[in-house]
Amino acid sequence: MKIAVAIATTGRPDVVQGALADLAHQGRPADRIILSATGPEDTGPVPPGVEVLTGPRGLTRQRNAVLAALDDADVVLFLDDDFVMAPDYLARLDALLGAHSAVGIVTGNVLADGIGTAGLNMGQAHQILERAMTTPRDASLVEVNNAYGCNMAFRCAPIRAHGLRFDERLPLYGWLEDVDFSRRAARYGRCVQARDLLGVHLGTKGGRTSGRRLGYSQVANPVYLAAARTMRRGHALRMIARNLAANIARSPWPEPWVDRRGRLGGNLAAFGDLLRGRLHPERVLTLESGSHGQP
Repeated sequence: MKIAVAIATTGRPDVVQGALADLAHQGRPADRIILSATGPEDTGPVPPGVEVLTGPRGLTRQRNAVLAALDDADVVLFLDDDFVMAPDYLARLDALLGAHSAVGIVTGNVLADGIGTAGLNMGQAHQILERAMTTPRDASLVEVNNAYGCNMAFRCAPIRAHGLRFDERLPLYGWLEDVDFSRRAARYGRCVQARDLLGVHLGTKGGRTSGRRLGYSQVANPVYLAAARTMRRGHALRMIARNLAANIARSPWPEPWVDRRGRLGGNLAAFGDLLRGRLHPERVLTLESGSHGQP
């Protein structure tokens, strides 16, 4: 089985260098490693054999550039540039897909996720993985609604056969593009979490969408996906309500790594557009990003 590992990245060459170094420790190496970026400044120098695709910025666009290049791969594993895999991740993914022909989408077991905290470093990630690998491994498969965007593998045959692509109307950081693409791909194969595919998401800050723009997407994208029927309406409403409540409650005393006031401003701008009948994910491109700190 030919596995392509794909990383879409923008403005974080130091993080990409760490990801490439980590990939070199896989016991079962990737058959292809593809970086999708806007230019060499996003990646820094890359070792021989690593492919670099360049094009317009935007997570969905950059991932679609990868899909267009997968003429000979059996599986594509999309990773965030700050996702750290256990050394046997690719070997176990290969074995899993070989043994379960009905499985079309696989996401791993994220042992720790720095996205909701100040973030983790590579040393912490390796310690977490080393501890986990000394204990008995749970090999179960759990049916899930969607893969988690920081690590999600898809069989390529259905993607090619049905012309599947990420929705480029979800611009910039994408926000829920993993839910949308997973639900469309799930028509052609089971979507599962593999408990023995271990990894850590560092949640590295920097290079992401501004707080105001992310806040707008927290409202616009769920509404859009509910209308497209790739997200249940009740799920979309709960997600919007949860994010709005968190941004209101924490704006007076925000976490140092989260621009709560910017997010709340983006939420309110989205509700204003909803009342005017012009709410759409792409409007985030014309929204003033503001001068706040972390997203």
